[in-house]
Amino acid sequence: MVTATNLLELEDVSKSFGEVSALEGINLMVGDNEIVGLLGDNGAGKSTLIKIVTGFHAPNSGTITWKGQRLTHLTVQHARDLGIETVYQERALADQQSLWRNIFMGRERKARLGLLDVSQMRNETEKLMLEFLRFTSKAVTPETEVGTMSGGERQGVAIARALHFEAELIILDEPTMGLSVTETRKTLDFVREIKAAGKSCIFIDHNIFNVHEVVDRIVLVDRGRIAGGFKTAEITLLDLIAQMQHVAETGEIDKSKAGVTT
Repeated sequence: MVTATNLLELEDVSKSFGEVSALEGINLMVGDNEIVGLLGDNGAGKSTLIKIVTGFHAPNSGTITWKGQRLTHLTVQHARDLGIETVYQERALADQQSLWRNIFMGRERKARLGLLDVSQMRNETEKLMLEFLRFTSKAVTPETEVGTMSGGERQGVAIARALHFEAELIILDEPTMGLSVTETRKTLDFVREIKAAGKSCIFIDHNIFNVHEVVDRIVLVDRGRIAGGFKTAEITLLDLIAQMQHVAETGEIDKSKAGVTT
């Protein structure tokens, strides 16, 4: 049910590619200022679901609602204009470009006569470095090539860019993949910054320990369906692992356990 506190809602959404059903009867809600963890095995339908939310794929059936308004013919640009941004683990940034160019890529500030306002973009980048990224070392400047930065720092830059341009829903696709423990910790701190900024997030990750630590609610996707959801505060890690095993075996959650929301 759509309410005033819902940012995004998918109702009975299905998607097929020829005779292959990728999603069936998906019901998913993301509340205002809510971090939702999306868990599921490879092939469960997470990527297709995200591509529908971001306008890359059109559903065969069902409805998508944004702030109480039904969306029709959603495109990638329309989704971006609404404030839906995706940070992909491997394609978020241009490694050979400077930090400030990455922040403003495709959204460059213009001065008079349509020329690039490089000074303004550098100054705004420096402000982001100090206030959001917490970069205090003089070794990192707006001119630093992103490829020289650590994996956690690059994730922070991509998230900072989304927040700087007023994204209201940030989708993180496997943001901790291949990161060390220290870099993973940095990335999780950036997820907390999304919450602190009053924005919402869909956090996709295979590591349930990372997801459980920072999200408000967990949704399990299995074989193209939503198997169920849990309030993170009401389910322990051990119970979550047991629920995931139950889903893998039966395709459904054990509704007799605590914390079930869907």
